[in-house]
Amino acid sequence: MISGDALLLALFMVAVVNVSRYVSTLRTLLAIMRECDPLLYQQVDGRGFFSSQGNVSKQIRLFHYIRSQQYHKHHDPVFMAKCIKVRRLFILASTFLMVFFIAIFVVAYLGM
Repeated sequence: MISGDALLLALFMVAVVNVSRYVSTLRTLLAIMRECDPLLYQQVDGRGFFSSQGNVSKQIRLFHYIRSQQYHKHHDPVFMAKCIKVRRLFILASTFLMVFFIAIFVVAYLGM
C-alpha cells in the first residue's frame, strides 16, 4: 500500500513543476507580446505584471483574453501558439493543484 505522505509529496512535486512551467510560459508570452502587440502589453500591465505593485484588474484582463480565446484573431502565429500553450498549462496546473488539495483531505480522512 502506498503511503499517504509519499502520495502527497508526489502530487505536490508534480503541481510545483506544472505551476513553474505555467509561470515561465506566461513570462515568455509577455515578452512576445511586448514585440508583436504593444497596445495589449500596455493594457495588461506587462512591465509590472509580476511585481508586487501589479494591477490585478489588468492581470484579470489577460486571463479573460486567453480564456475567451480572443488570440485567434491575432496576426502573429507565434503569439497565438504561445497563448494556446499558456491556456493549456493553466488548465493543467490548476487541475493538479485541485487534485493535490483534494488528496490532502482524502489522506486526512482515510488516515493513510
